[in-house]
Amino acid sequence: MKYSYSAKIPASLIALTLLSGVAFAQTTKVDLGKREFDSSCAVCHGTSGKGNGPYLEMLRRSPPDLTTLAKSNGGVFPMNRVYESIEGANIASHGTRDMPIWGNDYRIQAAEYYFDVPYNPEAYVRSRVLALVEYINRLQVR
Repeated sequence: MKYSYSAKIPASLIALTLLSGVAFAQTTKVDLGKREFDSSCAVCHGTSGKGNGPYLEMLRRSPPDLTTLAKSNGGVFPMNRVYESIEGANIASHGTRDMPIWGNDYRIQAAEYYFDVPYNPEAYVRSRVLALVEYINRLQVR
């Protein structure tokens, strides 16, 4: 009697592949703050946050070293000041600002993405900015 395993082997390999993919997906953590920093901030502030990004030569002023914010503030990370600087809503109406107003950019991105779905734009912006602030806090020299 001859047995054919050709139909069973591919199915079992597919099942193992799918299960290993699920296991891998469950163990991989996404660092939203780092992802936000790498996509929005690293070009000016550098991947280390020290102000040495690849756009440095194109800027009028050097970006600050984000790793020393707490040290410069008596050892306390200035969360509110960093949040407001990133979000940008409370900037003076006259004069220019070197850093982009990320809160406005995030609102525009959300409107383009969620154009036909109800969403809370303030909560969307707040969550992205807070993830970024939390990551910058982790960059602090101790």
